Amino acid sequence: MAYVINDNCVACGTCEPVCPTESITPGDIYAINPDTCIDCGSCAEVCPSDAIHPAE
Repeated sequence: MAYVINDNCVACGTCEPVCPTESITPGDIYAINPDTCIDCGSCAEVCPSDAIHPAE
């Protein structure tokens, strides 16, 4: 199950470099590609705004 980024994202960029599959795309709110996300949780662990969670 892929992770998703919600509206709490402040586009700080902390999550992007820790993604081992380069699945995170920058923007006003960052996005995670569900086709390449391996559900490792690295991004959620470093997110300072608690904006990244497993998809439901």
